Amino acid sequence: MPDNSKTLAKLVIHSFDKNDFKVENKDRLFTTPINPESFTKNYTVELDTARGQGQSSTNPQYKSSAPKELKIEFILDGTNTLEGYVDEYKKLNVHKQLKKLLACVYDVVTETHRPPFLRVQWGSEIDFNCVLSNLDINHILFNPDGSPLRVKINAGFIQYVSPEEQAKGDRKNSPDLTHYKKVNEGDRLDLLAYKVYNNSKYFLQVGKVNGLTSVRYLKAGIQLYLPPLDKT
Repeated sequence: MPDNSKTLAKLVIHSFDKNDFKVENKDRLFTTPINPESFTKNYTVELDTARGQGQSSTNPQYKSSAPKELKIEFILDGTNTLEGYVDEYKKLNVHKQLKKLLACVYDVVTETHRPPFLRVQWGSEIDFNCVLSNLDINHILFNPDGSPLRVKINAGFIQYVSPEEQAKGDRKNSPDLTHYKKVNEGDRLDLLAYKVYNNSKYFLQVGKVNGLTSVRYLKAGIQLYLPPLDKT
């Protein structure tokens, strides 16, 4: 008997009407018939690179981290010649396969008046709550009558975090809450203070409340107590 344990799982796109990602619309579920040719994860840091008058160089200052992006490329085929193609899709021509994809990621949901919210999943590499940002459909093979036999899909997705989850994250990282940080090798007290209080100048206060004998050297493995501080 064949060993199916080594069969590579297919990439799946789950579709949701609402941004809480709780109730999936399984009628719009889309499985890539054959796994992506490639995928790209994009992380962008936005920096302020403005220069002062007369300065020939700049000291880029961190502004924010842009939402993560995911780009995937895969084939939709109607020739029935590709090995490993999902059986369900072999019965459909390319036009009908495209219709299923568009219903999953692009078509406007009547109740919300916007395209669906999505979760893209593939093995241990991709688990991504997002919305579609772009979809390029490149027709590359045709029947004699001009109907498409194969298309190449380039899909871009942008990370989506609901306002409720974003508020929870902002609150969790608030400098008005007590934090505990485990020191890793190479950590600096001023940088840890900056991450919590958005200002490195509070490192002396942090050192004091933790009874540190040195604020220049932190022993890896110790737990630091970072309470709300008086900033007046």
